[in-house]
Amino acid sequence: MSNILIRNAHIIDPENSRNEIGDIFIKDGIFAPLEPENENTQVIDATGLFAAPGLVDLHVHLRDPGQTHKEDIITGCKAAAAGGVTSLLAMPNTEPTVDTPETVRYILNRAQGADAHVYVVGAITKGLKSHEATDIDELYRAGISALSDDGRPVENTVIMAEAMKKAATLGIPVTAHCEDPYLAGGKINEGRISEKLGVKGMPRAAEDTGTAREIALAAAYGVPIHICHVSTYTSADMIRAAKRSGVRVTAETAPHYIMLTENELLKRDADYRMNPPLRTERDRLAMIEALCDGTLDAIATDHAPHTPDEKSDFISAPNGSIGMETSFAAAYTVLVCGGFMGEDELIRKMSCNPAKILGIPAGSITVGRSADLMLYKKEDWIVNPDKLHGKSKNTPFKGLTLCAKVKLTVCGGKIVFNEI
Repeated sequence: MSNILIRNAHIIDPENSRNEIGDIFIKDGIFAPLEPENENTQVIDATGLFAAPGLVDLHVHLRDPGQTHKEDIITGCKAAAAGGVTSLLAMPNTEPTVDTPETVRYILNRAQGADAHVYVVGAITKGLKSHEATDIDELYRAGISALSDDGRPVENTVIMAEAMKKAATLGIPVTAHCEDPYLAGGKINEGRISEKLGVKGMPRAAEDTGTAREIALAAAYGVPIHICHVSTYTSADMIRAAKRSGVRVTAETAPHYIMLTENELLKRDADYRMNPPLRTERDRLAMIEALCDGTLDAIATDHAPHTPDEKSDFISAPNGSIGMETSFAAAYTVLVCGGFMGEDELIRKMSCNPAKILGIPAGSITVGRSADLMLYKKEDWIVNPDKLHGKSKNTPFKGLTLCAKVKLTVCGGKIVFNEI
């Protein structure tokens, strides 16, 4: 592995309070003090580029094992690298479910040498069916980094409470898919657009009641909870109030919830269908406000690949959209170009804070840390699904012009994406 010297970059490193032009040296896969260059040094002129710690995506579906026609660990990490993501948290709704040590080890072994660091989520219940708890100690020994039944809520409140308490003792997060399955079941947000299209709607109450339950459990037992893919202003209000009262709650939203609304569904294109669904303009603005005031700690993608055939029918298509390759650019377009926050705060939401929530040594350009970083440029580009790097192309940002572009990604000291 050659040494890398990145020269003249505008370094954005919130954890180390750096917002300055400077050089970065990488030696043997880690950030190192600057050294004179030699024949083993690869020099990159980053004049006009911004350098930031690699992004940490807390919510990714890699579809491996079992659905590798949609995505696999290797292709998913290539998509991650193209979006500046160097660490990702892989959700457990694979086939088979990540509910045994064997499946955990399969993913970790498969991820060795991939273009991003892969952290594995263990299932809370066997088969994600909410009936029987998994052996969390066994999954932890196999190498999981978090717990969730994402894709579904844990319906059994006793099992959820016990998982939260157990996770607290192990020092790993529980990431909660907040949804009341008895209220859910619709295809798009319940409201004006669902009525206009004659499509069964999914009420905000389905998400809000799930959010309320998880907050109540965290408050009652004094343990942490991380709320996934927040999309409603009412859930944001509950999380804000819980934080003010000292509940140990963190939360994320996704780029599509701050950029798009349910109006996109008028196209009857299933690439705009996900769960939670795109909501109203009020909800969109509430997500931006909640990111700006610290109610929402992180931006994650809920990267959910599906094939064109699966997405071809608006009603019968599965929920989900891809997002890792466009996450930074989309969030930058809305939040930075929109004047809501500075670049340092966006990096905090997409790198530093997620790393802290997951408890991994990432999110900063610090000597001695794994050399994970991205270089990006302020430039307009149009999202063309055919040019994306993963297997699936179901992006809700297709055709949109975004105002920042990842140009180079380094993971563990290795250049894994380069468009300079």
